[in-house]
Amino acid sequence: MASWLINNAGTIVITIILLAVVTAIVYSMIKAKKQGKSHCGGNCAHCKMCASCHSDEKK
Repeated sequence: MASWLINNAGTIVITIILLAVVTAIVYSMIKAKKQGKSHCGGNCAHCKMCASCHSDEKK
């Protein structure tokens, strides 16, 4: 078991780093969504979902 861990240490470290980065991204997206912020580019002229995305602002 110890030899397997040593042989795959690089893969394990990179996997842990990638999981931490993905978790941070998802957390920031959830936090922004709860604050009412949008991740869209703001170019509503080319967006098919404009009516549902910014419906509160237009009223």
